[in-house]
Amino acid sequence: MTPQDITKLIVRTSMKDRAAFDLLYRQTSAKLFGVCLRVLNDREDAEEALQEVFVKIWTKADRFAVSDLSPISWLVAIARNHAIDRIRARRKPAVDMDAALEVADPAPGPEAMAVAGDEFGRIHHCLDELETDRAAAVRGAYLKGESYAELAARHGVPLNTMRTWLRRSLMKLRECLER
Repeated sequence: MTPQDITKLIVRTSMKDRAAFDLLYRQTSAKLFGVCLRVLNDREDAEEALQEVFVKIWTKADRFAVSDLSPISWLVAIARNHAIDRIRARRKPAVDMDAALEVADPAPGPEAMAVAGDEFGRIHHCLDELETDRAAAVRGAYLKGESYAELAARHGVPLNTMRTWLRRSLMKLRECLER
């Protein structure tokens, strides 16, 4: 399914089209479940979070702004932010990694791994173009699921400064990847 197809499904969902929402769920739930599971480290919690994420998508689809950016990024951001909110609400870290062993291995085939390896290399090349502390902040926020407050404390900067760092760093990464 192309990004344009997903965009169309989100737009149709914003008009309360149940068939579009059903197809959107079937096409994106595995990826969003993976995001929730990675952040929450608990299969049951991730399953509950995924249900809540799709309720949010159903109710907030009208807030989606159609652009050249990937619509899956918008969906992933909703899932990631919701999962982080669940962690904050319970105020204790999830440490049960045994549940992750039961997750089916969705490993890509050799061709997909070759393509992903090329993209991985491009992303890391672009991350290397950022200042060291900015790159570390981006990795912490988007690869490790750390909150802005945690990153601001670690880097010794105000919270709004951290938000600015991340926003500007993502803009630089997008420019680099478009070259």
